[in-house]
Amino acid sequence: MGAAGAAADMTAVDALTSPLLAGELKRQQKSVILLWLAGGASQLETWDPKPGAATGGPYRAIQTNVPGIQISELLPKMSQRLQQNTAIIRSLNTKIADHGGGYTLMDTGRLPEPGVDFPHLGGIIAHELSQPDSKVPDHIEMYTSTEGRRKGSAGFLPSRFNPMFLTDSMIPENISRLESISDIDHQQRADLRNMLAKNFQKNVHSSSVASHNSAFERVRGLMSSDYLFDVEKEPQSARDHYGPTQFGQQCLAARRLVGAGVPFVKVARAWWDSHGQNFETHRELCADLDHVMSALLHDLQQRGMLENTLVITLGEFGRTPSINGSLGRDHFANAWSCSLSGCGIRGGVAYGKTDEEGRTVADGEVNAGNLFATIFTALGIDPEKEYMLGSRPVPVADFHCSPIAEVLA
Repeated sequence: MGAAGAAADMTAVDALTSPLLAGELKRQQKSVILLWLAGGASQLETWDPKPGAATGGPYRAIQTNVPGIQISELLPKMSQRLQQNTAIIRSLNTKIADHGGGYTLMDTGRLPEPGVDFPHLGGIIAHELSQPDSKVPDHIEMYTSTEGRRKGSAGFLPSRFNPMFLTDSMIPENISRLESISDIDHQQRADLRNMLAKNFQKNVHSSSVASHNSAFERVRGLMSSDYLFDVEKEPQSARDHYGPTQFGQQCLAARRLVGAGVPFVKVARAWWDSHGQNFETHRELCADLDHVMSALLHDLQQRGMLENTLVITLGEFGRTPSINGSLGRDHFANAWSCSLSGCGIRGGVAYGKTDEEGRTVADGEVNAGNLFATIFTALGIDPEKEYMLGSRPVPVADFHCSPIAEVLA
C-alpha cells in the first residue's frame, strides 16, 4: 500500500510537470485589474449619455457594436468592444456622495461599523485567489496623482493581503538587491540562513519559526519579482500600444503583474471630481481611459488572459445630472454607472436603466453589495462564504446581497 501510494504521488508530480497541465493551471489562475476613476466620473459623459435632455451636456451618444446600446462619443474605441467582453451597469444607487464615505463603501461593499475593520475588495480578492507559495505580491495599488490618494486594507484578514501601495514610482522601494551585494553573496547569505533555520527547527518546534521562514522566503520571492514592475523590459511596440501616459504605462505594468500571478492590481486615474469645467475635464480624461482600457482588453484577449482576468471601472460615485453655474457636475450617488469586462462576464449587456434625465434609477437598482456579489461570482468566489470574526460570521459580500445574473456569463 505504501508503494502504491508513493507511486501515485510520483504520478501526480509528473503530471504537474506536464506542459499541458501547467498551461491549464495557469489559465485557471484568475485575477482582477481595477481601473479606479478617482473623484467620481460622470456617467452621462461615459456609459449612460442623455443626449437632448436638459441634463445631457454637449456630447453626443454613439452606437456601440451592440444594437440598441449607445454610450458617450468620448469613448469611441470602447463602443466597438462592448459586444465581445464588456457589460455596463447603469443603475447603481449607493446613496453616499462624499469622497470618504463613498470610497469606503465602494472599496468594501458595505457600510462601516464601529469596531469592525472590513477588508477592502483587493484584500478579499488577494485572500481568495492567491497561491500559498506565491513569490509575487498578492495585492498592488498604483496611485501617483496627489489628489484623493486612498489606500486599501486587508482589514481583519491577515496582513499579508494588505496592498503594496505605489505612488511616485511604479518600481517599489527597497525591493531590489543592493548593488553592493553580489549575486553570490546574496545567495550564500540565504543558504546560511536556511541552514541555521533547519538546525534550529530540529530542536524547537514552533509555529512562529515556521512563520518566520515562510515570511523570509516570500520576501526573497518579492525581490526576485522586481522586473515585473519595469515596463522598460517590454518591447517598444507594446509600450506604444498602451500610449505614453502614466495611466497607460501603469496598465501595461498591471498586465505584466497579473500575467505573473498577482491576483489584484488597482490602477487609479485621477482626478474626475469635476465641480467646474466638467466637459473639458471629461474630454481629456475619457480620451485616456478609452484608449488605455481598449488597449488593455485587446492585449489581454490576444494573450488568452481575458477569460481569467476581470477588468472593472469604478469610482466613489457618479456626477449630478444637473449642471452647476461653473459648468460642472457635483457628487451624485443615486443613479450612476460602472463596467465589468472579461472573466465571467457576459459581453454586450447594459443592465439597468435610469430615467430620461438620469436623475433616478428606473429599473434594476443595484447597491454596492450586489455589485460585489457579482464580482465575486464572476471570479468563482462564493459571495455567501463566511469569515469568522471571533464568533461572528461575516459573509464575503454583505448580507442579503445577490449577484446580477444578467451580466454573468
